[in-house]
This record gives sequence, C-alpha cells and structure tokens, in this order.
Amino acid sequence: MKIVVCIKQVPDTTEIKIDPVKGTLIRDGVPSIMNPDDKGGLEQALRFKDEFGAHVTVITMGPPQAEAILREAFAMGVDEAILLSDRKFGGSDSLATSYTLAAALRNLEFDLLITGRQAIDGDTAQVGPQIAEHLGLPQVTYVADAKKIGERTLEVRKETETGYEILEVDMPCVLTILASGYEPRYMNVRGIMETFDRPITLWSSADITVDEQLIGLKGSPTRVGKSFTKGAKAKGVLYEDLTAEEAADVILEKLKEKFII
Repeated sequence: MKIVVCIKQVPDTTEIKIDPVKGTLIRDGVPSIMNPDDKGGLEQALRFKDEFGAHVTVITMGPPQAEAILREAFAMGVDEAILLSDRKFGGSDSLATSYTLAAALRNLEFDLLITGRQAIDGDTAQVGPQIAEHLGLPQVTYVADAKKIGERTLEVRKETETGYEILEVDMPCVLTILASGYEPRYMNVRGIMETFDRPITLWSSADITVDEQLIGLKGSPTRVGKSFTKGAKAKGVLYEDLTAEEAADVILEKLKEKFII
C-alpha cells in the first residue's frame, strides 16, 4: 500500500497579526507549524503503515523553510519527503496550488492520497477536492476515521452537519481529513536524531509538467481584497435568577430588537 500525504506549513493562528494598512498577514516573528488537519491526515497514514506496512510519502509546496515540517514528518515515521519549491509558484491561490500539486502527484505511484480538510491560514477547504478533480479520482471529504476492509476498499466515517455517514470507497482515492478525529503521535527520539540525515527530494517547475500560465500568480483567478481581524464585541448584559418564562421573554425581545423575528 502506497500513501501520499499533502501537508502545508502555516503560521500559528494563535499568534496572527494583520497589517492594518496593507491588510496582509504579518509573518515576521510568527512561528510556523504543520497545518493541524494535515497532521491528522498524516496520523491516519501512519496508522495504515503500522497496520499494513504501508509506504508513506509526504509532499509540500512552499518556500525552502517548509523543509521544517518535512523533517517533523520524518521524525513521526514517514518514509519519503518531497518539497515542491519554485519562485514561479509564488502567489498561488487554491486553484493554482491544486493544479501544481496534481502535476507533481502524477510523477508518483499511490493507492491513497490524503490531504487535510483545510489550511488554517486560508480556510478554503478547496485544495484537496480540486486535486481529486485534476486527477480524476473519487474523493471523500471531512473524514474522521478510515479503515481498510478489502484489498482495494476503504470504509470511512464522514462527518456532516447533522451527524456522520459511513461510506465505502475504492482505491485509488482522495480523503480530506479532520484534525478533530485524530490524536497525532509525537516525534520519537530516534526519529528526531535521524531526521537530518534523511534526504528530501526537491522539485521545481522544471521537474513537473505544467502550463506556466496556470501556476503562481498568473494562474490564480482569485485575489484577496482585504484581510482584517475581528472587531471587539460590545460588553454583554448578564441576566441572573430568571425563571424559564422570563428568560424566554428576554430572548424574544432581543430577537425582535435585531429584526430577526
């Protein structure tokens, strides 16, 4: 069983600040981490490795410093790591990113492709499904658990707004993973000691087959108009020692004030 996991280096959103003039993220001094949903996906892949001896490859697209999360993945137990890095990829929106990743993935053999549901810096939840469409593969999104129930079949638990669905999907396929369904393992001591001796494969635009009009800023049809932090909320009013009927009357009055009813 061969598994590829797409991971991304993102700024830690607990430390995020936004430039009030430019409306862009202030990244200086902000620590970078592996995207949480991607780490959940990596944990799922490593569980399959523990159970079936699967070969796990991680791939990320980003600047050279994104190598850090590939080293972290090595320390967690992956077998191979690929860094897709080129100035031509700069400015990519979700469509250009998924196109570029799909082009790189065509160079690899895999039974299962795993991505996180979404990245915490963009929150689009688009890249995983778009990769599946580029590659013509079946996909299941919002996955909280996956089990191998046949030679080429997976049983997955897909979270929904009202509960969950249990689905069967044949490989090769794409799963997008929810971090909430997993407790990622820690890096082990031996893995940490060995990670910097492990080679990372570096691919640029010259190593994959792409139309340069469809990558980077040129291939990005969307633009972020403005970014801003949430404004402070006004101080609330605390109502105490109300009966159920009195509480209902207060709620009704507030809904009428807001023209909700």
